[in-house]
Amino acid sequence: MYKFLIKPVLFLFPPETSHHIVVFFLKIPGVSFLLGLFYNYQNLKLERKIFGLTFLNPVGLAAGFDKDAIFFDEIASCGFGFIEVGTVTPKAQPGNDKPRLFRLTEDEALINRMGFNNEGAEAMVERLKQRKNFKIVIGGNIGKNKTTPNENAISDYEYCFEKLFDYVDYFVVNVSSPNTPHLRELQEKEPLKKLLTRLMKLNSQKKNSKPLLLKIAPDLYNEQLDDIIEIIRETKIDGVVATNTTISRENLRTPNSKLQTFGSGGLSGKPLTKRSTEVIKYLSEKSNRGFVIIASGGIHSAEDAIGKLNAGASLVQLYTGFIYEGANLVNQIVRRLMSDDRC
Repeated sequence: MYKFLIKPVLFLFPPETSHHIVVFFLKIPGVSFLLGLFYNYQNLKLERKIFGLTFLNPVGLAAGFDKDAIFFDEIASCGFGFIEVGTVTPKAQPGNDKPRLFRLTEDEALINRMGFNNEGAEAMVERLKQRKNFKIVIGGNIGKNKTTPNENAISDYEYCFEKLFDYVDYFVVNVSSPNTPHLRELQEKEPLKKLLTRLMKLNSQKKNSKPLLLKIAPDLYNEQLDDIIEIIRETKIDGVVATNTTISRENLRTPNSKLQTFGSGGLSGKPLTKRSTEVIKYLSEKSNRGFVIIASGGIHSAEDAIGKLNAGASLVQLYTGFIYEGANLVNQIVRRLMSDDRC
């Protein structure tokens, strides 16, 4: 129904408008209840117990879809086992100028340069306080404000960590978005180690610490991935989300003339499938499965999800695949896992 009826209508509108339509629809009383009747996957075979948390199933919604924690309870009714909200910054910021989100339908991909548009950490906390479904794991993806220089970035991450601590189940540190100037420089070894060490110190001072993960770019070289492994071992964070969007435009079907009209931004979707899996496999093998990997990037089918899990991921996240395939993609992955003897 989604691919043949709902998606064609949504794709008549600009991507951000379509997103707001979906949010409006999910907020209609009774809609999420009805969806939950169709997409309710609670089976012991699907459960995953990872870093002290119980995931009803290993299929989650990636950060960026519910940036402000506006509809996490409602979107969970599509069958997700966990939802990651954000990226959130200390202060509200409008993000980059519109248009800033583009569909590459020939490639089943998106280009975005949203720029961490969000209403700020305090506004997010007020919404998270209204959380109804505590069975679904909620992750908080945290970043820095555009106007905060990198030398002061740690204070922004500290602020978001402290504000959200009592209201999310795990944290993801986002230093890999290509849409905030100089942000990716924080992925370099020394500044990254300093940032994660500080957050882990704060975490250790809590009565009950929360899992802390790092979201990395797919554009890192193997030597940089080796540094990531070393940093994880030294700081003792719980794992990584692999991967964020890519700045690469290689091997796309979309004409170059069209790409030039879109301009800069991070690419997500099917073109990212192979590289994201390569990063997961490299990290898993080189670390001897030494930490948790959440797979994100290019999951458009059950086969894509199984490929990520076989490469070493423990959980998978959807974003662009969910936009192109709808909630049925969650259904396909879950059914495949249910029929897989290795599940």
